[in-house]
Amino acid sequence: AVASAYHAVRSAHGPTTFLGYDHQTGTQGDGRVLALFVAGESTAQVESGPGQPEEVEVVVDCTPFYGRSGGQVGDTGWIRIAGSTELEVTDTLKPLSDLIVHRARIKSGRIGVGDEVTLEVDATRRNRTRRNHSATHLLHHGLRTVLGEHVTQKGSYVGPDKLTFDFSHFQPLTEDELRRVERIVNAAVRDNSIASDEETSFDEAQRRGAMALFGEKYGDRVRMLHIGPSLELCGGTHVQRSGDIGLFKIVSETGIAKGIRRIEALSGDGAEDLVTRQQDELARAAEALRSGPLEVAER
Repeated sequence: AVASAYHAVRSAHGPTTFLGYDHQTGTQGDGRVLALFVAGESTAQVESGPGQPEEVEVVVDCTPFYGRSGGQVGDTGWIRIAGSTELEVTDTLKPLSDLIVHRARIKSGRIGVGDEVTLEVDATRRNRTRRNHSATHLLHHGLRTVLGEHVTQKGSYVGPDKLTFDFSHFQPLTEDELRRVERIVNAAVRDNSIASDEETSFDEAQRRGAMALFGEKYGDRVRMLHIGPSLELCGGTHVQRSGDIGLFKIVSETGIAKGIRRIEALSGDGAEDLVTRQQDELARAAEALRSGPLEVAER
């Protein structure tokens, strides 16, 4: 029933216009409410107060919010109407390939179909997410460089907290291989190359060597992202320059299925926090052993 409702909105109003790719203005925008859903049922208006629904799904014609897809989490933030109406967006979904749905809690006021609204993405969370997403592309390139072209993506998670990357490989990576991959990614970060995107045909993108990602469904027109040595098809949000990633650190590498490995990693301030925690722990161990930090293993 919910899927039918989404299809009905899409048929009546067309696709959602996504405003989130622009690095300067991509976290804010204005739109008009096309539909509201409460518990899967369409409704004309929702307001705050006792006895009112706790959660509402909001569909607008234009939005800067990225809907969860391609391994990247959905944005969070706020929807406001001039005056006293405010909704807290707790997740953004993409039930159809070109329809974006905001899942929100109404904090104050009322919202109705046809209302003009202002939308604001949580910019700090978005920036952390897109750093991790761009780092994922560079990680993919690093793995193929170190391990070989048999490496292909088999899944991913990209959020503000971390990134995970699942890939095909026949054995655990050695410490040396992990360090080589990490160095390749950080070298691309230091190069600070511009991340450029281009819309083209799927056939042209393949001709130019763009990697198509596991789990993505591609139409006749695709978005091709070029960052440093990486060229991939991707609809997600990304940094403006590779240097915006700041720092890349691999946390772990494990097997999750036969022939499938998973790397968990951090970028930006998340990677910095990891390094700080590791240094603090090493310093405490060194103090307990009455040695220098680089003498702990020997002691």
